[in-house]
Amino acid sequence: MQALVKYTDDVDAKMGMWLFLFTEMLFFGGMFLLYAVYSTKYSADFSGSSSELNRVIGTFNTLILITSSFTAALSLSEIKKGALQSASICLGITALIGIVFLIMKYIEWSAKIGHGIYPGSAYLNEMAHGKVLFYSLYFVMTGIHAFHVLIGIAVFIVILFMLRNGTVRENNSIKLENAALYWHFVDIAWIYLFPLLYLLR
Repeated sequence: MQALVKYTDDVDAKMGMWLFLFTEMLFFGGMFLLYAVYSTKYSADFSGSSSELNRVIGTFNTLILITSSFTAALSLSEIKKGALQSASICLGITALIGIVFLIMKYIEWSAKIGHGIYPGSAYLNEMAHGKVLFYSLYFVMTGIHAFHVLIGIAVFIVILFMLRNGTVRENNSIKLENAALYWHFVDIAWIYLFPLLYLLR
């Protein structure tokens, strides 16, 4: 009976996470649609602005996020086998990669802001309307994504403590499963953002 109750709770937790991710997909989908409309209307300005972004940082961030999805999945695989220490190491690496991503994003943003390019700046407002729209969407979309990354890192750190005190174990890993699922969504969102923002032609 207790096992049945736990199974039901796990199913409810997974269903809740999938519903949450569905609302997130709608949210990001709305931004992608808005971007698509404006990029079609101001194609030259969007293409020119895209070429001004740091593609090296963008590519690096893409590669490390893909790696972090692998380490998150590996952490889940390890905990299923009862290898709690290995699961903790993989989860710690995932959180560390997320921090590196945010640091690189900070460097990229700082360079743009240092040149006076940020929403509402006098320098940006003097540019063509299409460029203003591009950079406004760039900061909003990457900023919202970075906030999601920050949330994921915080969740992973909490779960690391749960792994240490035994709250999360091989027979009670739903929290880690949902956290990994959330992280995969964050990764996929960036995989869409990267070509939209950095590789536009």
